[in-house]
Amino acid sequence: RPPTVIVLAGLQGSGKTTTAAKLANLLRKQGRHPLLVAADVHRPAAIDQLVALGKQLGIPVRAVDAKRVAADVAALAAGASAEGRDTVIIDTAGRLHIDEPMMTEISEVVAAVKPHETLLVVDAMAGQDAVESATVFHSRLPLTGLVLAKADGDARGGASLSVRAVTGVPVKLIGTGEKLDAIEVFHPDRLAQRILGMGDILTLVERAQEHVDQKTAEAQAKKFLDAQFTFDDFYGQLQQVKKMGPLGDLLKMIPGLGGIAKQLPEGPEAEREMRKIEAIISSMTKAERADPTLINGARRRRIAAGSGTTVSDVNQLVKQFAEMRKLMKQMGSMAKSGRLPRLPGMPGLPGM
Repeated sequence: RPPTVIVLAGLQGSGKTTTAAKLANLLRKQGRHPLLVAADVHRPAAIDQLVALGKQLGIPVRAVDAKRVAADVAALAAGASAEGRDTVIIDTAGRLHIDEPMMTEISEVVAAVKPHETLLVVDAMAGQDAVESATVFHSRLPLTGLVLAKADGDARGGASLSVRAVTGVPVKLIGTGEKLDAIEVFHPDRLAQRILGMGDILTLVERAQEHVDQKTAEAQAKKFLDAQFTFDDFYGQLQQVKKMGPLGDLLKMIPGLGGIAKQLPEGPEAEREMRKIEAIISSMTKAERADPTLINGARRRRIAAGSGTTVSDVNQLVKQFAEMRKLMKQMGSMAKSGRLPRLPGMPGLPGM
């Protein structure tokens, strides 16, 4: 059976090469066996970048000869099945500006491989430029869909509406961050809800199902309601949350918490805050993590020195954790008395 062939087109800097790797990673999670083809021969760094990303993911990458791009791409696509590959993703050449040689080359590639999908990658931050480039590509290529890259900010979601309206081509995928798993199937209703501050519970649930171990989550939920939650449990939850994406993005998906998300630090600053909490917890003894009431003044100074933080940082974390456990105790009492509303989909847990 011949492989499914996907061609990615787009301007240089649109996020096309990274999107190729993200798409391969997404399809592999769905049980596919992708092959990446580096056909951006005019920018050697693009080939090196895709090879590095493929190595990071454990997905094979093949490069083509600059003098016979279309023929090499066709040969690689035809031979993919013999390598045990059922999907071929082709990263075509990008330019800083649309020009005739670029359009001719990619048209030849599309004609040679007759792809099942021809996806245009557009930079969500490009605004009107994204709309104009999409219009030109659409006039020359049989586009089947759009990929909105770098769309991890709420204000950037509007670009998808403009591109869709002008070209009539549907947005199929959306890039939601820098990590190689930060790509999602595009749901216009969910994006609209995020833009309007209404949250996106369905995407949040899907991420949780993908990254969070259900048995561990149920055990921690029981500890939560029994007020037996420890710093070890808290540390474990931090690791699971990190797998799901930036905390600010997760809060935006919960109705009513979008305002809190905007107050949180973003990017490197958020990472530093997370690492600070991890360092403080890691500097505690096993007994201290199990029973925070043991953490007196001398112990706090030792923890601060061991974690490279200040006593004030330690005090703040211990105080916040104590308040959280107090809230847990109240919720546990409500659950046992039947006053906590029962939530669907979580059988076997008291009050949930």
